[in-house]
Amino acid sequence: MTDQRRQNKINELCKHRRIPFLLFVSVLQRVEVRPRMACPFSVVVAIDFGTTSSGYAFSFSQDSEAIHMMKRWEGGDPGVANQKSPTCLLLTPDLRFHSFGFAARDFYHDLDPEEARHWLYFDKFKMKIHSTSDLTMETELEAVNGRKVRAIEVFAHALRFFREHALKEVKDQSSSVLEGEQIRWVITVPAVWRQPAKQFMREAAYLGGLVSPECPEQLLIALEPEAASIYCRKLRLHQVLDLSLQPMTNGLNLDGPRPFDSSFRQAREQLRRSRHSRTFLVESGTGELWSELQTGDRYIVADCGGGTVDLTVHQIEQPQGTLKELYKASGGPYGAVGVDLAFEAMLCQIFGEDFIQSFKAKRPAAWVDLTIAFEARKRTAAPGRANALNISLPFSFIDYYKRHRGQSVEAALRRSNMNIVKWSSQGMLRLTQEAMNELFQPTIFNIVKHIEELMAKPEVRGVRFLFLVGGFAESPMLQKAVQKALGRTCRIIIPHDVGLTILKGAVLFGLDPTVVRVRRCPLTYGVGVLNRFVEGRHPRDKLLVKDGREWCTDILDRFVSVDQSVALGEVVRRSYTPARVGQRKIIINIYCSATDDVTYISDPGVRKCGTINLDLPEPLPQPPGAVGGAGGGVPERREIRATMQFGDTEIKVTAVDIMSNRSVRASIDFLSN
Repeated sequence: MTDQRRQNKINELCKHRRIPFLLFVSVLQRVEVRPRMACPFSVVVAIDFGTTSSGYAFSFSQDSEAIHMMKRWEGGDPGVANQKSPTCLLLTPDLRFHSFGFAARDFYHDLDPEEARHWLYFDKFKMKIHSTSDLTMETELEAVNGRKVRAIEVFAHALRFFREHALKEVKDQSSSVLEGEQIRWVITVPAVWRQPAKQFMREAAYLGGLVSPECPEQLLIALEPEAASIYCRKLRLHQVLDLSLQPMTNGLNLDGPRPFDSSFRQAREQLRRSRHSRTFLVESGTGELWSELQTGDRYIVADCGGGTVDLTVHQIEQPQGTLKELYKASGGPYGAVGVDLAFEAMLCQIFGEDFIQSFKAKRPAAWVDLTIAFEARKRTAAPGRANALNISLPFSFIDYYKRHRGQSVEAALRRSNMNIVKWSSQGMLRLTQEAMNELFQPTIFNIVKHIEELMAKPEVRGVRFLFLVGGFAESPMLQKAVQKALGRTCRIIIPHDVGLTILKGAVLFGLDPTVVRVRRCPLTYGVGVLNRFVEGRHPRDKLLVKDGREWCTDILDRFVSVDQSVALGEVVRRSYTPARVGQRKIIINIYCSATDDVTYISDPGVRKCGTINLDLPEPLPQPPGAVGGAGGGVPERREIRATMQFGDTEIKVTAVDIMSNRSVRASIDFLSN
């Protein structure tokens, strides 16, 4: 097609459709494999932003084998390793930041009950980002007292808190003066999060002052199971617990009377002894465990966290040791919080849902105390445990129930006929083993079922290892269930420092983001375009006739397809032209689908999920004698070439004005729908 004919076609379509651009029919796609390079930053700081607990770690690029963990937090629970801080945040009644973590929890606990009703306490708020289908910058979070605040502000407060803590500690350990642009930040998110949630975390980091929007490369979004996988490459044999080597019957090792969780207790004891040192050394190459893997061997990382369970399937590439994702990330809201919700449902069954809701609203600090008491006991639950677990009820709970219902807590228990929960005269609920099983079983069942379904897929069969990571992986209840279901299928490996696996891996990812070479697309992405209408192939309701020419509207032009392998550095290119001379902005709608069996943007399951925004520079004057106008004029047609990357943890776009070879300000927005 000649330039003149193409321009006539562009003018005709744009005039009729009133669209601000037209996609050229020419499509370019090529692979630019990025070589592994030294980290361009002096230090990498990773923040593991979890549902129930959070923490940070860092490493200097000149000494990348040493990962420095954060200092011990102020406060905390006796007998509990405070490697992380609870993900809870406290705002003053006038919405100013007060504290985060243990400090927030303890201060809120000590407030007068009447005063506490005016403070805003947020706990486990990360779940909201996963559960909200229409996430935007205006999405709100509800504090324990019922007041609402924009979610982006709550997350920004938390990230600003980590920034201040981390920077102080990094500067304390650095012999040189560090500037802000010398630090790379890494924030972890579940792999099952979609693009809006990832963009939300990035926007919160900008608002919290971690990096500037003008330097987006300073911030990496790391996928939690992917980070764990990167760290597991470094493991040595003495740093793991291999559950598949311990056949079990009723929680006992068949080779002797040793309790099921004794090996894990030994591992925790070893970790406890080393806690005076906050520096972990990792292998410069790959660990001993990896030496058993050969090129092509595949394994699953199951990140069992507080809010979600995230599954990633990787294949090892030898000898370089890079990783290739074999199947798109999967998982769901099956984290340890499910056990907490089951406990709350049990309380509603005993005392009445109306009472529990009233108590939460009128005595919010006491409710938090009750959840903390349950959390501490939940961690000690183990299969085959003979004695009951005692949960202390706050005095205000007992008193409020008597005044609200006119009877005692003990009477409520008797009336509920719930025999698996007893009452202690010391003011405690006694949960029998049967009760704990009932609380854990639904969540654990979902986790095991999801892993089994994943392992049955053709792309995943033949898995050699299953790595259990995340805070919930510490639970002997979950360990036993996974071992029983899968212990004869593959080797089940749990790192000793299982709660810190993601954090350490995130640091390693920040030092070398090219370690994961191939990823899988979670969705099909594309834009709507016009094509020539073909009778018999295209439906009549898509027909557009203009000046005797027939066009088919709403055809989905795919960028990538669901579960497609995309290598790091692989790009998709599309060319666009403005509809009007002097146009300064092009906005292109992006559509997505969970399947690849789609033709039109109006098909079931296809939805608008974002926009590509191109801010065009002022056209340059044309030199004398140029085609399309006299000297000093402007060209009749401009070609804007957009380049999109789908192989990273976030979708990225760049653009260039072909005629002037000038960069075009380009961005992708998934939060403004």
